[in-house]
Amino acid sequence: MFKIAKANAAIPLMPGSLSHDNQNDEMVAQFSISEAWTGDLSSGMLRLGEWSTMLHGLSARDCGLLSLIRCYDSKDRGHVLELFEQAATLCSSFCFSTTIIMPNGLRQPLFCMGESNGLEEKYSGSMAGVFIFPRFKLEGARQITSRR
Repeated sequence: MFKIAKANAAIPLMPGSLSHDNQNDEMVAQFSISEAWTGDLSSGMLRLGEWSTMLHGLSARDCGLLSLIRCYDSKDRGHVLELFEQAATLCSSFCFSTTIIMPNGLRQPLFCMGESNGLEEKYSGSMAGVFIFPRFKLEGARQITSRR
């Protein structure tokens, strides 16, 4: 899944819609680890959280896009790169899913949602988003299958 859209909320924000009263944070935490990230388009640098840095196999929280995607499934890298390039030129909301291929052969599914803004001036703007890591890893190329 690789999606990008012009930045506008799919569901208009209503007074109190961002209240945590109706959120299912505990359920989300039971099934995944989520962590925010930011990007500075003037420098081209992304800033990750501690978990994202570790799961991406990086040694520092600040990195460039190519360093970030080098651990992604090779068939997805071009799509992710194109999506970020589009988001860097037009205020956008975007999402993608891929798999991180770890050095030990385990495969960590990854979902990402983000947005870009402040692109009115050339070489400026920012991105912000969240990585969601489901709390399981896949062994090699095997996938979850249904029972017969």
